[in-house]
Amino acid sequence: MTLTAIALNCTLKVEGESSTDAMIMVLADAFAKHDVTVVETVRIAAENVKTGVSSDEGDGDTWPAIRAKILAADILIFGTPIWMGQMGSVAKRVLERMDAFLGETDDAGRQPSSGKVAVAAIVGNEDGAHISSAQIFQSLNDTGWTIPAAAACYWVGEAMGKVDFKDLEKTPDKVLETAAMTASNAAHLARLLKGETYPGVPESRQPSSDNRPDQ
Repeated sequence: MTLTAIALNCTLKVEGESSTDAMIMVLADAFAKHDVTVVETVRIAAENVKTGVSSDEGDGDTWPAIRAKILAADILIFGTPIWMGQMGSVAKRVLERMDAFLGETDDAGRQPSSGKVAVAAIVGNEDGAHISSAQIFQSLNDTGWTIPAAAACYWVGEAMGKVDFKDLEKTPDKVLETAAMTASNAAHLARLLKGETYPGVPESRQPSSDNRPDQ
């Protein structure tokens, strides 16, 4: 079963070489070994993704088209740099736009991303990979994505260093090993879910909206 993946590059750069792109490529190479094709990498900073928490923020908003692309793929690669010890602001904007999934459920209570798998590609200097992955995966899980084991492939440089991931002469073996496991687990899980997705909960068994906590 051939699968597709789409990558979101949440670098702060509108254009030019990006370490986040370099990490996405490491994962793309690993996914290729499992018959998963990365069909596109969308650089969010080059798009007009407006602030907000709906799926369409009106005139000129390019998120609806991006949303359609990510939901058409089997796997999402969520790429972000680390700034000030946490994921970048562009990544946070994307997660905020996915908040709309919470209210876009089908008759079985499943969000649009139900049955889709998500992994993270994270790069930065010094620290922040663990807190970034924690925030990303909590948000993605809340909005319906399925997170496999070993879902984060990351690299951080030495403290107060100036070398970026894209400038390394060779990709570290540990990064390659992690990417291989991330791709293997994600592809395996995506195939299982594509063959038989989550059943959801029939409307007759869903709790009343009166009993749901306020958002």
